[in-house]
Amino acid sequence: MKAPTPRSLIVSFFGAYGRELGGWIAVADLVTLLGRLGVDAPAVRSAVSRQKQRGFLQARQVGGVAGYSLSEQAQEILADGDRRIYVRQDVKLSDGWVLAVFSVPETERHRRHLLRSRLSRLGFGATAPGVWIAPSHLAEEARHTLERLELAEYVDLFRADYLAYGDLRESAARWWDLGAVQAGYAEFSEQFLATEKNADTADDADAFATYLLALDAWRRMPYRDPGLPPELLPEDWRGTQAADIFFGLHDRLRGRGLSYVKSVVSR
Repeated sequence: MKAPTPRSLIVSFFGAYGRELGGWIAVADLVTLLGRLGVDAPAVRSAVSRQKQRGFLQARQVGGVAGYSLSEQAQEILADGDRRIYVRQDVKLSDGWVLAVFSVPETERHRRHLLRSRLSRLGFGATAPGVWIAPSHLAEEARHTLERLELAEYVDLFRADYLAYGDLRESAARWWDLGAVQAGYAEFSEQFLATEKNADTADDADAFATYLLALDAWRRMPYRDPGLPPELLPEDWRGTQAADIFFGLHDRLRGRGLSYVKSVVSR
């Protein structure tokens, strides 16, 4: 897995803990907290500045102290992420599918690229030019994302059932790169299995650092994985083990990590 970047860790921090603090944190406190993960102060300040430029964070002073809060757009993104990252879907083949059918004028080719990119990141697979498919549980998140990016006018969303004629498991293997998803889950499991087994020995500061690293590695996985019904997955699917490891860490470390965060910001 790629080493976590300061910018990515900031997103993970606000997703895990920032909203518990009211969505705002002093720059100095964020420097202290990410220092536990080996990120130095200049890297934190530079990453925060880039997140401000991207519209994820807003500079705001509280009681004369410089800090940053989540933008409205960031709050929406994190809320959508909560449903993807922290919820284990019980997907059934009978739940059906959501289809995204789109047409973008040639003069707006950049929007076509953005649309394909976002559908892919949401977990859609391409079945034909301009026709993308995903399990039905992704429908609402897709709608929110398309509206937020002002792409809705180019897309029609449909709920659908697969009726005929091919082997759906073979088709799913064409529509999604399940081998890459499988490899990602295997790598996550190898990286964090021993950590999960020894999680109870960590103090609050170590619990914070360990959990944030695990979350930063995990939160991309549910976006690479479309969340297919078990019947369509490889028999040796590693996603279940990886999810067990992450949610074990979540249950045992997140609360103690929050205690450490609150101890830092209250100084």
